[in-house]
Amino acid sequence: MTSRPIRPLARLAAALLATTCMVVSACGSDSTKSSSTTAKLDTSKNTGPVTVRLGFFPNVTHAPAIVGVEQGLFATALGANKLAPKSFNAGPEEIEAMLAGALDIGYVGPNPAINAWQKSQADGGLIRIIAGSTSGGASLVVKPAITSVDRLKGTTLASPQLGGTQDVALRSWLKSKGLKTDTSGGGDVSIKPQANADTLTAFKAGTIDGAWVPEPWATRLVQEGGKVLVDEATLWPDGKFLTTTVIVRTAFLKEHADVVSKFLQGHLDALASIASDPSSAQISVNAGIAKLTGKPVADKVITNSWKHLTFSDEPLAPQLSKVAESATAIGLLKKVDLKGIYDLRILNELLANAGKKTVSDS
Repeated sequence: MTSRPIRPLARLAAALLATTCMVVSACGSDSTKSSSTTAKLDTSKNTGPVTVRLGFFPNVTHAPAIVGVEQGLFATALGANKLAPKSFNAGPEEIEAMLAGALDIGYVGPNPAINAWQKSQADGGLIRIIAGSTSGGASLVVKPAITSVDRLKGTTLASPQLGGTQDVALRSWLKSKGLKTDTSGGGDVSIKPQANADTLTAFKAGTIDGAWVPEPWATRLVQEGGKVLVDEATLWPDGKFLTTTVIVRTAFLKEHADVVSKFLQGHLDALASIASDPSSAQISVNAGIAKLTGKPVADKVITNSWKHLTFSDEPLAPQLSKVAESATAIGLLKKVDLKGIYDLRILNELLANAGKKTVSDS
């Protein structure tokens, strides 16, 4: 845990929650109340060159982060500031680094973001969600012999990490089907959290029966003979579910709002690049994955993965609340008040300046 004083952070959290603002939702509806404060962060203040320590995964679901790094969009937007990227296998591991003060900004799934918020609420909330990034792109892939949920009893399934976004989704879905799990690998279905690369190896070897994983790993399991038993998109209204969001250390946001603004401009540039030239973006993502893992993914894997993903700055706040409810229901999270977890002021300022619709945290 970071050794920074907690009282200033607590005062910051109080200030952030003191007032509410009106923002326009991304879907173009009327203005709705937001828990974000109306007071603007001073993004014009030049704090001098700093190094932005950025965390993300070598997954297609983190394409905006990889495109931002590979195409130099973050570097251009940051100007004199430096970028220090670091990859992680799953969210809990990245969150540990952020709560320890070793990361400043990160791309992470909703469950780890919620866990970080809950763990640090007594300190005023050490993280904030500052933008959306990715929706979709996660599935339960199993052996062909498993044709229905009834055949899952007695099987062993994998997830990227205990308490991670896909881990919670898997356990929650199994519970809804009347199948019990526990954190020690017991229950009706044994869940084995492990690195995605290890999951692929284990599936090939036949030591696991399937896995709930993000792209490109779901597609890779299918190409190794697996079949999609559950596409997570089918479990959500309109097929939209929060896969990746952008978070920041609250202290870094307070001290370097100008740098966070520059970074978010790079994030928006990456989203625009993905939308305008998806083919080039896919090449960039594969190049980034190759650098981080030691080898590229087959082009057809990237292409197929892309079909299941939507990249957007929309934070999908209602979905975040449902994710928290699911994690609480399966015993991996205590009931948590998410009020204050979002700070979309800088993002909305950038969107407004560009003539685009702002987003809401409600």
